[in-house]
Amino acid sequence: MAKGKGRAKGKTVTLKMAKTAMRVMPDGRTRLDLSNTGIDTFPKCLLKLADTLDELDLSRNQLQKLPDCIGDMLSLKSLDLHSNQLEVVPMSIGQLVELSHLNLSNNLLTSEGLPQSLGCLTGLQSLNLGMNNLDSLPDSMVALTSLQELGLFDNLLSHLPEFVRHLPNISKINTKRNPLSSNQGAGGQGASSQVTRGELSLYLANEASLCKDCVARCREERDRKTEKRKGGDEENRRPFSGLITPNSVAQLNQEAWR
Repeated sequence: MAKGKGRAKGKTVTLKMAKTAMRVMPDGRTRLDLSNTGIDTFPKCLLKLADTLDELDLSRNQLQKLPDCIGDMLSLKSLDLHSNQLEVVPMSIGQLVELSHLNLSNNLLTSEGLPQSLGCLTGLQSLNLGMNNLDSLPDSMVALTSLQELGLFDNLLSHLPEFVRHLPNISKINTKRNPLSSNQGAGGQGASSQVTRGELSLYLANEASLCKDCVARCREERDRKTEKRKGGDEENRRPFSGLITPNSVAQLNQEAWR
């Protein structure tokens, strides 16, 4: 077979193209959307924008690898890489300490491909790892104390990762379509979980650390949400809308994560 025949070469992104595509968002952040552009390698010209770029969307491309130099984009607060062909996340991802939103869903990631350096992203508020091949998560993620929303749907998890019970701010987690054991709970005495039609909804509260009034309010909130689900309210049928799919319009969906 002739050399080079087979997979079509991906599109090349130049610095001029990247600058033209940059937008200033209403909140003042600088955003670059290169989603669905047909690129198959990380455009290293983006490093010249590292000091000014706040949000980068490279979703729905054919990226198979991220270079170590992605860790030099220190100003990034949002990074969307969903729907690519990534098998490994480089250790240098841990240098992006300003990140608050990271979407790695719908790739080819295995547990071995997730670095321990993810635990360095202590400002991360939402993390989407859904639609991969994960059967475990790095223990270092216990350090993600700012994490509020976590997508783990459509993976190979047979048990809820141990670190989840130690995350103080976690409020939403999607573990749909994992081979979780039927008695898998949020972990430990005082933590409650509810399994409904394959969906694991977690109320991560240790009763021993809460006052009576707080426990009562948590129970009231749980009952209120349960009643809304029973009532068929369409909005409440999508409790974690930003975590159900890899987000074809990632920025809009991720706004709901905040």
